[in-house]
Amino acid sequence: MSLKQQLHSDLTDAMRAQDDVRRSTLRMVLTAVTNEEVAGKQARELSDDEVQKVLTREVKKRKEAATAYNDAGHPDRAASELAEAEVIEGYLPEQLGDDELASMVATVIADLGAGGPQAMGQVMKAVQPLVAGRADGGRIAGEVKRQLAAPTP
Repeated sequence: MSLKQQLHSDLTDAMRAQDDVRRSTLRMVLTAVTNEEVAGKQARELSDDEVQKVLTREVKKRKEAATAYNDAGHPDRAASELAEAEVIEGYLPEQLGDDELASMVATVIADLGAGGPQAMGQVMKAVQPLVAGRADGGRIAGEVKRQLAAPTP
């Protein structure tokens, strides 16, 4: 079963269970997926990887909105956004731990023989496919920057 079919199936289950948060979140996600499918010159069916990218983008939106609501003094709305993000994260691959991410970045840096901040783009380009949606781009960039800035022994 494709990820999109799983989302549709889970939406039906949420409607039957009268789970309002899950139902509304899945509807929003499916709308985002549909919008992505019809964007461009020709409509197309998204692959599971492309659907995961849409889901990742939606989680990021929810987390940013939660931060904005907290900063504006609306903790109830922030909690709602975080609950939606949690539902969406259930469809994404498990995130890499800090140690795993650091190890992957260190391996790529060693393989490339990269050194110094000027190699940031080269390392990021090599790390991104390895991580494949299992870590936020900001986390990856932070780790690459940290390791490239560290003096080599």
